[in-house]
Amino acid sequence: MTNQAAGPQATGPSLRTVVGASAAGTAFEWYDFFIFGSLAGVIAQHFYAEVGAATGYILALITFGVGFVVRPLGALVFGWFGDRTGRKTTFLVTITLMGLATVAIGFLPTFEQAGVIAPILLITMRVLQGFALGGEYGGAAIYVAEHAPARQRGYLTGWIQTTAALGLIGALGVILITRMAVGQEAFAEWGWRIPFLVSALLLAISLWIRLKLNESPAYQRMEAESHAPRAPYREAFGTWKNLKVVLLALVGIMFAQGAVWYCGYFYSRFFMERFLKMEVATVDMLILGITVVSAFLYVFFGWLSDKVGRKPVMLGGMLLMLVAVFPGFHLMTQAGNPALAQAQAQSPVTVVADPATCSVQFDPVGRAAFSTSCDIAKSVLTNAGVSYANAAAPAGSVAEVRIGDVVVASVEGAGLSAEALTAARAEVQTAISAALTAHGYPTQADPTQIDMARVFAVLLVFIVAATALYGPQAAALVELFPTRIRYTAMSLPYNIGTGWVGGLLPAASFALVAWKGDIYFGLWYTVAFTLIALVTAIFFLPETRGRDLDSIET
Repeated sequence: MTNQAAGPQATGPSLRTVVGASAAGTAFEWYDFFIFGSLAGVIAQHFYAEVGAATGYILALITFGVGFVVRPLGALVFGWFGDRTGRKTTFLVTITLMGLATVAIGFLPTFEQAGVIAPILLITMRVLQGFALGGEYGGAAIYVAEHAPARQRGYLTGWIQTTAALGLIGALGVILITRMAVGQEAFAEWGWRIPFLVSALLLAISLWIRLKLNESPAYQRMEAESHAPRAPYREAFGTWKNLKVVLLALVGIMFAQGAVWYCGYFYSRFFMERFLKMEVATVDMLILGITVVSAFLYVFFGWLSDKVGRKPVMLGGMLLMLVAVFPGFHLMTQAGNPALAQAQAQSPVTVVADPATCSVQFDPVGRAAFSTSCDIAKSVLTNAGVSYANAAAPAGSVAEVRIGDVVVASVEGAGLSAEALTAARAEVQTAISAALTAHGYPTQADPTQIDMARVFAVLLVFIVAATALYGPQAAALVELFPTRIRYTAMSLPYNIGTGWVGGLLPAASFALVAWKGDIYFGLWYTVAFTLIALVTAIFFLPETRGRDLDSIET
């Protein structure tokens, strides 16, 4: 077996330097990317305030997801350059683009200052961030894997996997420190810009570190041994032999990765803030705590995959999430907001309405009127983050909301003027809110009643599942593809899985909740993609541990 660490590396940087420099730069890019997700609520207030709280929050989540949508395009562009011109130059470009776009967000005007130009500029910066990150991960993971000895490839690429945690730790840490330094009110007004501006310093440090690296040994050997022209797109996607491996990587690994990882880290956060109504600072501390723990788990599961194989470790992560996701979120409600759990059990909410008058409570463009009696009732409950069931009423009847033994009649708003509709909606909201309060539904989680240990334990189960899947993933993906097309072929399925399946998960799951009215219904998104991946991996995914990267056939 060829020693992947031999050859050109002998006169270049040490293996420790290679791993450290690659990980540092990738952690910086994750920091940039995660600041936005961690500040979605604040960003909604400044860039989408004119469409209402619920819709503004959804738009902020969609803007967060936009950065993921364009990642496959970045993967294609930078993957092509990485396979044609080398790994090092490509990820120097990606890190620079990411850093400049992130710093620019810190200088953007708000909607109040610039009108519709503000969200347009924000979306543009998110597009640039996603485009850059689409080429970053593949380059860093491949660069380390092509330096690493085969018997340590899972362990060493595990350090690249842990950069997602390190970036999130950095983002949450800077946000918490900034909040404490300037105060909550000032942070909400202008202090939110500081974490974005800090990226300028991190960019300078990351570039300085990465400029010390050489090209990877495997790429240098390929350059020295083969002068045939390379066509990464045609070779990776134009031949069925390679294309089927790309599809297998996408469906058998990345479907689950996007669903499990983003549910554990991000949807759990949105769930605690939006539905459990826990204080943002408390949620930040919980997510920061599990992220610190997870930083070690990525490396551990990467190491474990060197001992027992990539496939069994990743399958274990998928199975754990499938078993734990629904019980875990229910337990999180009981521990994070016991008053809400009790109210839901003792006084369930039901909307009784003519189904023909009910719309899906999801309006990503902020144009829906929601003027029928059913829509008014459901929009009040959706904005309040309250779970409800649906019951059919006779055609033409006015909707009503049943909360325990209390019935609140809605108001038919069709045909009313804008002023009258606003007044009618406010009247219904007041009545429903009073009934919810009377039946024990809390407007905020009581900090003294939160069982922090149990919430943390639930989150930890999710993160163990995510890290078991993600820790060996870089090595598994690298070992599926030959050197000639590795950057292109690996980056595309990775960024579709994390970018489309994972990045859109918060908005899609929230939309499912708004459609059904059940705060747990959005979890079916995670279950569906993870189950598809599990079945595909069991029957079709090969074990790749210890493969010689130079001998993989094209």
